[in-house]
Amino acid sequence: MTRLALYRSDPNHQPGQYPVTTHLRPHRPRVHIREFSLPGLGKTDGFETSHVSFKITAHNPNQNVGVYYDSMEGSVYYKEKRVGSTKLTHPLYQDPKNTSLIEGDLRGPTMAVNRDRWKEMGRDRNQGKVVFRLDVVSVIRFKVYSWHSKMHRMHANCYIEVGWDGMLLSRTKDKRCPVYFT
Repeated sequence: MTRLALYRSDPNHQPGQYPVTTHLRPHRPRVHIREFSLPGLGKTDGFETSHVSFKITAHNPNQNVGVYYDSMEGSVYYKEKRVGSTKLTHPLYQDPKNTSLIEGDLRGPTMAVNRDRWKEMGRDRNQGKVVFRLDVVSVIRFKVYSWHSKMHRMHANCYIEVGWDGMLLSRTKDKRCPVYFT
């Protein structure tokens, strides 16, 4: 819980008057998966040139509280083994009641896919879907007027299903991702 003490600016302050304390509980940003693709999923040698691209939105639902994203990284997992990770955005400030589009692209040295893992993905693809998890980790701070909270490490876990063509299945498009702090 974030705590902010506000003092009365009363020129006739009398001893025994106490500061007014209020507790702020800002709402967590809301993260949704918008797009996700793994082109070449159907090719047997696709792992050599594979890449993942995705788009998420981060929405600040607070009325009077802004959010600073000091850093943000996205990691894609397949069966809880990391496929790759990348830095997603430079530090940014998000106004209250605002939504930001964040894009990520994993390719080349950021990817960790070998022939065996690619074959395993192909078997899942032949069953109708391949399930991935996108873990977005960000260091955020909340801003109320000129006051800034301490830093919080925020995680958003997006469970994603792609079809035979490597494109996001409609049942996971625009799905809200659970968010928690560590």
